[in-house]
Amino acid sequence: MSQATSHLPFNILKTGHVELRVTDLERAREFYVDLLGFIETERRGDRLYLRCIEDWEHHSLILRQGESPGLSHIAYRAESAADLDTLFQVVRDHNLSARWTERGEEAGQGRALRFTDPMGFPIEIYHEIDRVERQLQRFHLHRGAHIMRVDHVNLHVPDVTFAESWYTNMLGFRRSEYTETEDDPPRVWATWLHRKQNVHDVALMTGPGPRLHHVGFWTQETGNVLRAADILSAAGYEANLERGPGRHGISNAMFLYLRDPDGNRIELYTNDYLIPDPDFEPIRWNLNDPRRQTYWGAPAPQRWFDEAALVETFSGDEFVELTAPNMADRPAFVGH
Repeated sequence: MSQATSHLPFNILKTGHVELRVTDLERAREFYVDLLGFIETERRGDRLYLRCIEDWEHHSLILRQGESPGLSHIAYRAESAADLDTLFQVVRDHNLSARWTERGEEAGQGRALRFTDPMGFPIEIYHEIDRVERQLQRFHLHRGAHIMRVDHVNLHVPDVTFAESWYTNMLGFRRSEYTETEDDPPRVWATWLHRKQNVHDVALMTGPGPRLHHVGFWTQETGNVLRAADILSAAGYEANLERGPGRHGISNAMFLYLRDPDGNRIELYTNDYLIPDPDFEPIRWNLNDPRRQTYWGAPAPQRWFDEAALVETFSGDEFVELTAPNMADRPAFVGH
């Protein structure tokens, strides 16, 4: 797959924020703000708007009160407001459900395009966002795990090849790493795609979908990952430490997977690498190589493979019906 600079008439910059549903907003606030150290920007109605230490944008995580946990939407930032109108044409040409949100519907954000992608995920593209105080050098205010920024989302889709084609051809994402079977011809089981200059903004894995596997947040140091484990364990959340610490083969990152009190999964993530070059050659992994997921560390538990968050429909009043994957949704060595 070519890694040439996209010539699409719009430019998506990065994963901007994610909105998760939680059943108890106060309990969720204790977990994310008091323990992990997210910064509370604003609370408005049934939503809590949070950000990380590096953020100058109003929010990078929204927690919304709901009857059950799950994903409300994934947001990507576009380079300009004009890009939104161009993207709207792309969405309309593909007959996807779409609408505009105006300033005030989501706190701190201007007009944005909301649509459901062909896999069923609720997507938002925005440009205008309120600026807030960046706390990067306000070291006396850093708390918890010193989480710097949102990094990526990992999604379960029934057909990775189809989903990757949408993200690369329609939205301009580029492949950094991928996992293939040993079939002849080989089949892509998972792929890591980026817009910003690191390993990924979105990962697509084979599984019943659409589902959100996790949201990844970046920390500066390995010690921050370990600190999060200490803090949560001391606060009585040791059972919420689902997997890790360890190192991925894919991305080279140190990781720790956590489940919030509602079961939404987040990853604390650090030590991946940069991709500044348009001619970067994507890294191939064999599906039967266990080091691709766990370069070192304890094997992932069964639920890490089986469980993922449901996603809201475009109307937001129910969840999208799942579709079974078109190939085995996990390799034979599930314990690794």
